[in-house]
This record gives sequence, C-alpha cells and structure tokens, in this order.
Amino acid sequence: MNTMLEYSEIDSPIHKLSGASKLIALILWAIASMVTYNTFLLIGMFIFSVVVFKISKVPFKKVSFVLYFILVFLLINNIAIFIFSPLEGVKIYNSRTDLFTIIGPYTVTIEQLFYQFNITLKYFSIIPMALLFIVATNPSEFAASLNKVGVNYKIAYSVAIALRYVPDIQKDYMDISFAQQARGIDMSKKEKVSKRIKQSVAILIPLIFSSLDKIETISTGMELRAFGNKKKRTWYSERSFKIGDYITVAIMMTILLMAIACNIYNGGRFYNPFL
Repeated sequence: MNTMLEYSEIDSPIHKLSGASKLIALILWAIASMVTYNTFLLIGMFIFSVVVFKISKVPFKKVSFVLYFILVFLLINNIAIFIFSPLEGVKIYNSRTDLFTIIGPYTVTIEQLFYQFNITLKYFSIIPMALLFIVATNPSEFAASLNKVGVNYKIAYSVAIALRYVPDIQKDYMDISFAQQARGIDMSKKEKVSKRIKQSVAILIPLIFSSLDKIETISTGMELRAFGNKKKRTWYSERSFKIGDYITVAIMMTILLMAIACNIYNGGRFYNPFL
C-alpha cells in the first residue's frame, strides 16, 4: 500500500468537493480551533475531524508516517511549555492544586496539566483536517479553483507546486534514511526514542540541500517556459462550486461561530473548571 502523503483519487464525498471550498473550510476550522480553549468544543472538533477523515475513505496507514513526527513534536512542545512556563495554567485559571514537585520551581499542578491538555487538543483537532486536505485535494484542480475565486494564478500555481512537492520530500527523506541505515545507523523501533530523534535530525541537513536543488530546477524550468508573462491562463482541471461545497463552508462557519459563542459565555478564551 502506498503510504506517501499525497493526493489519491478516491470516490468519497470529501474528494468530490472543490479545492477552494476545502481551503476555505480548513481556514475556518483552524481559526475556530485557535480562538478558543473550550475543552468540550475542542473534544467535539477532534471527534468530528476523525469522523470526516473516516468518511473520506483515506486509509490511516497513508498518514501514519507523518503522524509519528507530529506526535514527537507534540511531546517536545509539551516538555518545552512546562520548562519555560511551569505555572502558566495556575496564572490562567487563578487556582493551584499541586500534585508533586520535581525540582525547584518545577511543580506539577492539575491546572498546568489541564492547560497543556487543551493545547494538545488544539493540535489534535487541526491535524486530521490538515492531513485530509493534502491527501484529498488534487493540486491542479485546487490551483484552478483558487484562480477562479480571484487568487492570482501565479500564487495559485505556487500552492499547487507546494502540494505536489510534499510526497517528493517524503521520498527524499526515506531514501536518505535508507542510506543512513545502510551505513549502520539504526532507525528502527529497537533504538531509544531520544536517539531516534537525534538520528532523524541528522537526516534534515542533506534533505534541505536536496530540496534547494529541486527548487532551482523547478524555477529554471518555469522561466524557460515563460511562466508569468501573460495576465491570465487556462486550466486543464477546474471544478465549480456545488451544493456540497456551500454546505461544507456553512458547517465550518457555524463551528467558528460556536467557538466565538463559547468565548463570550466563558468570559474569555479559556474554559475554567476550577472556579
């Protein structure tokens, strides 16, 4: 099974939506997640995103490669938050319930755990939708849709290239990883997580140089074809808005309004169960 994070043609309601409506929906969804820390709404959004992902019929294995790195990032992010601001939750919720002290000012509190739990929920609510956008959106059709709603075709084409480049980056990473393993560097699950992270970082340097070479090749090819000389261009792939697109945007707008309503009801962005 192909596990690359790239677009694949699947007969599902999500794939039938236009690229522009999916982008608008993703933006509204991301804003809704960012503007509120209401725990119940974030949990509901996470469940809703998982349901939508299931409806899309995209195999979970297709995004498992990326999810591994996302989970590592979330772990590092939570550790960093605690190191630099171990009592941020206490300040936000105006309450303090100590569990145990690690060392010095580093005391684990229920409020801090609840605060970081909400931050993690934010990521978990956004990540499935962002991954789904990548694997369920045809780059060429998406660029055509953007241009149709008024986005300059140069910008639209740049976005399409970026989406197409995602699987190339994954392939380069895997090739470099296999080369490193052939030299005796163990990247398997037998190694400790900390060592695997350190070894993964070592892959980034050749990956960056490889990416820069490809950028130069693509830009040269576009210049040779006189890309950008005309004010307009035609598109091979183009899809107009249908009833499903309008319903999708309406649902996302409703969720955004719910997030704003939660903030008004809670008297701020944070839901405080410690009052």
